[in-house]
Amino acid sequence: MSKQFKEQLLHIATIGKTVGIHGDMKFHVKCDFPEQFVDGTSFFTNLKKEITLSNVNLDRGIIKIAGFNTIEDAKKFTNAKLFTTREETRKNCHLEDGEYFWFDLDDCEIYEDGKLLGVVNEVERIAITNYLNVITDEKLVESGSAKMFLIPFQEPFRVSVDIDKKIITVSGGMDILEAS
Repeated sequence: MSKQFKEQLLHIATIGKTVGIHGDMKFHVKCDFPEQFVDGTSFFTNLKKEITLSNVNLDRGIIKIAGFNTIEDAKKFTNAKLFTTREETRKNCHLEDGEYFWFDLDDCEIYEDGKLLGVVNEVERIAITNYLNVITDEKLVESGSAKMFLIPFQEPFRVSVDIDKKIITVSGGMDILEAS
């Protein structure tokens, strides 16, 4: 896999240990869209193999990999990470109004009152709140501000989001930055 292709892949689940003698495996969902894990769906693994899921039971957290019906065969996938592409995520996962894929928020510029505060480096979930991890604009860092800060990605802090222009407008972000 080329580095460029690897960077576009999203880690969405991890396969755990085997359960029983027929190749069933523990399954740990690492995303907000469990509906994409259904019988017959295929995913890339960090083992450089594409696998297809079968006998998916998310309530019990157990899956099988199509074509692997023994404990010996299944053990080869213990701790394998499952990946999908951004395109497949957009196709298979439904967002409500005001919801965004985290990867769409990366690299968005953060503005407050027309002033650039920084750029989103990543989105982090702490407890039940999503935070934008912001790399502070160089001009603000030169004037003594922290190099990075977190801002909750919710009201009243989030004012508007324009994914196409990669701009997020916030309220209270400067106060958080000054307190950082």
